[in-house]
Amino acid sequence: MSAPPAQATLIDDRGEAAADEQFFRSRQFLDAEGVTHTLRIESAAGELHAPLVVREIDGTSARDATSPYGYPGLSGTLERLDPESIDWSATGLVSVFIRHALDRSPLAGATERNIVQIADPELPPKSRPSDRRQVRRNLEAGYVVELVPGSEASSEQRAGFLAAYEQTMGRTGAAPHYFFGAGYFDRILTAPRTWLALALAPGGGIAAASIAAVSDGYLHYYLSGSSDAHLRDSPMKSVVAGLVEHAGELGLRLNLGGGIVAGDALEQFKRGFANRRLAWTTSEMICDPERYAELAAGRENSGYFPAYRA
Repeated sequence: MSAPPAQATLIDDRGEAAADEQFFRSRQFLDAEGVTHTLRIESAAGELHAPLVVREIDGTSARDATSPYGYPGLSGTLERLDPESIDWSATGLVSVFIRHALDRSPLAGATERNIVQIADPELPPKSRPSDRRQVRRNLEAGYVVELVPGSEASSEQRAGFLAAYEQTMGRTGAAPHYFFGAGYFDRILTAPRTWLALALAPGGGIAAASIAAVSDGYLHYYLSGSSDAHLRDSPMKSVVAGLVEHAGELGLRLNLGGGIVAGDALEQFKRGFANRRLAWTTSEMICDPERYAELAAGRENSGYFPAYRA
């Protein structure tokens, strides 16, 4: 007799916060991301759970769901589960998009979504001679790198970070949903084991800044930006060099993330500090095939999931 299928349910609890100070499942992060539910998948072998943002599908009464931004993943007691064995009917969802944590994809058949750059303190360090020269020039010119615990960051420091971040998003033509706003950063910086990494320009002012956060065995270089006025000095190189050192002191790998598209200038910048590469994965589940096909009808197959939101 075959094993009974796994059963998926939605729990209306704004996401189940981790009790072990994992940033991407902390109460502060889940609230900032607007998480609405916990997904629970149960089988005879154990269970998995994940935070989700449940959304209405425009022009319909149907709903779908997505993981919050970053690397929230699924946690629980199941090591490997075939998504085809999951009964989704109790969720009432059309589709679910899951962003996995690094190093852990408990759902079989996960999709390689991106390559992220890792600085691993257990491997020989890597830095380009040109990057080392720039960091040294910045130091000689009077730039100073500071790491401020998130909960201790002043309103001026947060405002300086936000200005640099929004200037960077403006330069890159980022989509509106990447402009998170001051309230978002105020929330996540109160999470345990977060830092605001700042490159202070000679004479004062924030030239570049990044949020760093500990989650699932990594120090994550989460969101960052450089001010327009100091771009020529590449102050972000000083910030990243400081975070590589900080990760080593913590005994953690530094996840620098990837580029917007493979091989772009952002990825090339991060490669200069990375000594490992790692595939980041996602899972795309169609919970109601008939409704999904109806909503996606007539859409060009662009590879975007879910197709009806492309």
